[in-house]
Amino acid sequence: MTHRLAILDDYQDVAHGFADFTALEAAGVIVTSYREPFASRDALVSALADTTMVIAMRERTAFPREVFEKLPALELLVTTGMANAAIDVAAAAEHGVTVCGTPGSPTAAPELTWALLLAIARHVPAEEHSLRAGTWQSTVGIELAGKTLGIVGLGNIGRRVAAYGQAFGMDVVAWSQNLTAEEAAEAGARLVSKDELFTIADVATLHLRLSPRSENTVGEAEPAAAGAGRHPGEHRPRAAGGPGSARQGFE
Repeated sequence: MTHRLAILDDYQDVAHGFADFTALEAAGVIVTSYREPFASRDALVSALADTTMVIAMRERTAFPREVFEKLPALELLVTTGMANAAIDVAAAAEHGVTVCGTPGSPTAAPELTWALLLAIARHVPAEEHSLRAGTWQSTVGIELAGKTLGIVGLGNIGRRVAAYGQAFGMDVVAWSQNLTAEEAAEAGARLVSKDELFTIADVATLHLRLSPRSENTVGEAEPAAAGAGRHPGEHRPRAAGGPGSARQGFE
């Protein structure tokens, strides 16, 4: 039997740089990379009709029950990271598909969060565009030192972000449904209510795993409360988004 491996959603064309597939190819495995997302579920099923193994990049392509039902040749589904909400694991098991994950980086998401935060605070995208247009320093950013960083979800990612905030001289406050004052203090943060967090924070960042309980944790009311008691003209950049927040509340 000829095994076929499909690497999905490799937008940046980097999968072959992170792993050596030559041993598989030498053993007769046909490796195919797909850089673009599939236009429809039917297109996905058609492309993977004879595929026995799939590497999924995070949650970029969903694998619900109906997909497993239409891919009888599929035996192995590997996801980057140890959790993938887009895979129906129970359905995979019923159809004889083994699902496993790869270790993820504990620092990638926190570092990207901080990069976005600095870019917003210092207007980096706007200034980069302005500089290319021949204009020098068209805006004034804010200093993070002395500002308040609000973290919604003080888990593995949130704790690292809290450490970055401390390193930049920020006062760190945090909230999540089950967070205790002791746990917050261990991460260098102060426990506050969700309403208070959005009232006092100069910067707010959301780090919650998506679940029915966490969905829409941050709605329109929370960002609307931001600014109470602040000085006129003070900026309030935020790094947040996804189904855990109401997108319109951050626009």
